[in-house]
Amino acid sequence: MGGTATGDGAARGTVPRDTVPRDTDRDDGAGRVPTPAGPSTGVGAPLLGGRETYAVGPAAAPDGGGAGGLSRRRLGARLLALGGVLVLHAALPGAGAGAAGNPAERRALQGLRLRYGSARQAGLLEKHLEGVADEARRFLGPSPEHPYYAGAVVLAGRGRTIALHRAMGDAVRYADYDGRTDRPREFPAAERIAMAEDTVFDLASLSKLFTSILAVQQMERGRLDLEATVDRYLPEFTGGGKEAVTVRQLLTHTSGLRSWAPFYQEPTRAGQLRLLWSVRPQETPGTVYRYSDLNLIALQLLLERITARTLDVLLHDEITAPLGMHRTRYNPPLSWRRVTAATEVQRPPWSGLDRGLVWGEVHDENAHALGGVAGHAGVFGTAWDLAVLARALLDGGVYAGRRILRPASVELLFTDYNTAFPGDDHGLGFELYQHWYMGAMATPHSAGHTGFTGTSLVLDPTTDSFLILLGNSVHPVRTWRAGSAPRVAVGNRFARAVPVRTKHGGPAWYSGMETGGAGTLTLPPLTPTTGNARLRCAVWWDTVPGAGAFHLEVSADGATWEPLPFATVRATGGTPEQWPSGSAGGWSGRMWHRLEAPLPDRPGQEVRLRFRHAATGRYVGRGVYVDVLRVAEPAHLLFAEDRPADAARLEAVGWTRSAD
Repeated sequence: MGGTATGDGAARGTVPRDTVPRDTDRDDGAGRVPTPAGPSTGVGAPLLGGRETYAVGPAAAPDGGGAGGLSRRRLGARLLALGGVLVLHAALPGAGAGAAGNPAERRALQGLRLRYGSARQAGLLEKHLEGVADEARRFLGPSPEHPYYAGAVVLAGRGRTIALHRAMGDAVRYADYDGRTDRPREFPAAERIAMAEDTVFDLASLSKLFTSILAVQQMERGRLDLEATVDRYLPEFTGGGKEAVTVRQLLTHTSGLRSWAPFYQEPTRAGQLRLLWSVRPQETPGTVYRYSDLNLIALQLLLERITARTLDVLLHDEITAPLGMHRTRYNPPLSWRRVTAATEVQRPPWSGLDRGLVWGEVHDENAHALGGVAGHAGVFGTAWDLAVLARALLDGGVYAGRRILRPASVELLFTDYNTAFPGDDHGLGFELYQHWYMGAMATPHSAGHTGFTGTSLVLDPTTDSFLILLGNSVHPVRTWRAGSAPRVAVGNRFARAVPVRTKHGGPAWYSGMETGGAGTLTLPPLTPTTGNARLRCAVWWDTVPGAGAFHLEVSADGATWEPLPFATVRATGGTPEQWPSGSAGGWSGRMWHRLEAPLPDRPGQEVRLRFRHAATGRYVGRGVYVDVLRVAEPAHLLFAEDRPADAARLEAVGWTRSAD
């Protein structure tokens, strides 16, 4: 990402998460802005000269349907056990040359492209989709004191339909900034440039995703081993324990390297390389998660060494040209300046360089000082181009008939390798299941990344949807931004735009997805005549693990409530899951479950039942649905929600009837 780092970050388990920035060159996800401590890093000049042409055509197409029932966590463990990506490809079901691929992949290979369409055509709810743009627009105002960004572009789609693409605010608004008074100087109204849907943005750390994809391509071709140590390819990458760092650890930020280094202070290329070679791991590689620009800088040099091509050439030849991403590149030409969003007025002490208004050049100080091409920052692009990349990945690595990755390789991007570091789920380059910027779009399968300049990309394979928010949030200065509130807000609203349908097509009881929301859904008093009464219903839930759940409770008097254990089983069948504590949370797989709970064995005594939901954290999931409530014993139906008289006796507090 572009912008200033905040030091070495915190090793998990050494410093509480709420006392340090989550990452080193972005907000910490808690609404705070890290105190600058120096610029982030980048190496833009090539390690080796020369150029090699490499055709990227459709390869043998493994099945895009995933890992044959293995969870992503198990898939990651399986990869480690097998010891290499090529072995994994051979082991995945459908990985042979004759595999037909899934329907989405087959359509992509036929040359189908993204198109604009309505919310209905995308299978989305129009009112909530419009709310995505409303949420993004809200942050043009005080957030809470200064605007979060001068302008933004938001794009949302599902399948091959882009159903929302809006521009708002200004791409260029501020001419200067006075740090002593915290006052900007704005361009005259006639000289400002309004944001447009095709505005080009400095994507900052979204660049890391491109570098990661390039690395996985080299794994496919047998040139790079995921579990090999980096010094196999870069013999200079040794000393102080660096010789133990693997390629996988660079891609998952588990190398133990510090978060950044001041490359911008080195006036020569040789000095810049010496600085990288001199860096020592702060912890034993593989024992800590720490987001670090140095990981992707080292990976850049590795890729340039094994391909004899510079990173900008690799980006063009292997990703952007095949996919037709013609507005994505390093070092945009001067002719792009008028259609590019401005970033920061850079001056010390908040910046490591004194550059004035940065506009049309990379924001990251080190990437700028070292040529504009870096593994961690420097790529410029548009929302549409990012949507093309999103579609290619969701379709197993192919777009409009052009393949850049095999489906099994895409699985590596979306597989969690950081199971040892709960909460820091990470694939190869892609972050997974991060509510702090994905909002309610976060699921165990959601993948994405953020950029310090105000950019973000989220992909959700479970709903075949993607969300892109690009803002110039460091314009005029990085200290005006606060947390990831716009990202979370648009993520929440877009998640709500993806409907949850009942089997019967009618409404169900819905908890909502308000931060801090709570409520109860209480059945009328019932009096079983036997000890075999049971509650049965359908449930669907998506809450933040550890910070949201639904509870099933029982009471004899309506005043004192106790947990009622229950079991759930997917509507498609399978093994029942027991919930002995009477509560469930997390992610239910975006699928309805059948719930069954035996009532207490107290024949002839009145009993009351209720569902209670509570969202206790900063972030929320998609919410909880309850449907088709029935309480019965072998010869007697005590309660049935589909009987109007029974339904009228339900008491709902904080729950509403919702058809979506």
